Amino acid sequence: MVIDCAVYVDGKRLTAHCTYDEALAEVRERGEGYVWLGLLEPSTGLMTDVAKSFGLHELAVEDAVSAHQRPKLERYDDILFLVLRTVSYHVHELNSVSEIVDTGEIMIFLGPDFVITVRHGDHSGLAGVRRELESTPKQLALGPSAVLHAVTDNVVDTYTEVTAAIEDDVDAMEEAVFTPAADIIIEAIYQLKREVVELRRAVKPLALPLQLLTHDPKLPLPAEIRRYMRDVTDHHTAVTEQIIDFNESLSALINAALAKVSVQQNTDMRKISAYAAMAAVPTMIAGIYGMNFDHMPELRWTFGYPLVFGIMVLLCAGLYVNFHRNKWL
Repeated sequence: MVIDCAVYVDGKRLTAHCTYDEALAEVRERGEGYVWLGLLEPSTGLMTDVAKSFGLHELAVEDAVSAHQRPKLERYDDILFLVLRTVSYHVHELNSVSEIVDTGEIMIFLGPDFVITVRHGDHSGLAGVRRELESTPKQLALGPSAVLHAVTDNVVDTYTEVTAAIEDDVDAMEEAVFTPAADIIIEAIYQLKREVVELRRAVKPLALPLQLLTHDPKLPLPAEIRRYMRDVTDHHTAVTEQIIDFNESLSALINAALAKVSVQQNTDMRKISAYAAMAAVPTMIAGIYGMNFDHMPELRWTFGYPLVFGIMVLLCAGLYVNFHRNKWL
């Protein structure tokens, strides 16, 4: 459950393997630097122990253990608690009813001399973020808030990647709906719309925390980090607007698909009606001459049968020509 723990001073990592108690003690003994503790789906016991060591509020600890939280930013004295929803995209077949977007969570505890990241979900790894930060000591030297910015920026970049993949799905779905004679699976459109709604629920609520981190002077963030957060906020706004466009486009596609199905059904009904009318003419004539009466026109005539059969053929041919001219067939 403890993925990594290290002490950073002047942007450089000092310890490779140590407990979080030892790391925190070293930082406070030095009077400089900070601890970055990374946890993956910690148990209640572990989080309780971490809370005692770092002085975390019990309500925030409860949220970190239970997960399933909306994106939010809370302040407990000098400690910030940020919740981020992570997303990942599942490659799938077009027009298939399957899960497309998977979500997870990252919680960040930001203190004066520590930052704790708590992950929930297999796709929310932060090893790459840590390596990238360690390769840029100047950024790490800005303090624990540099980690908060890096994690948030990574999550929002993931939003951008997922929305780009979903955009391809929406374009392909739109092409399928408006392609003549193409099979339309309305269930697949509904499924994609449901996944877009899930993506919106994960992404959109982060707007307020980002605004606070960018503009609220009461929050303990350096001015340089606020400048970086503005860029993250801009990217998040663009992603949110794109997701809203997806939702509206899919609603329009559902209406278009239903209309296309209705038109196809009307076309089929016209064809059925036309063939039924052509079948009704010989059926009617045969029904009349099938009655058991002795005195009927042309009943005893040698050419009576060919004449009646010819009349049937001519009437059916006339109906076919008329229906074809009116585009019923």
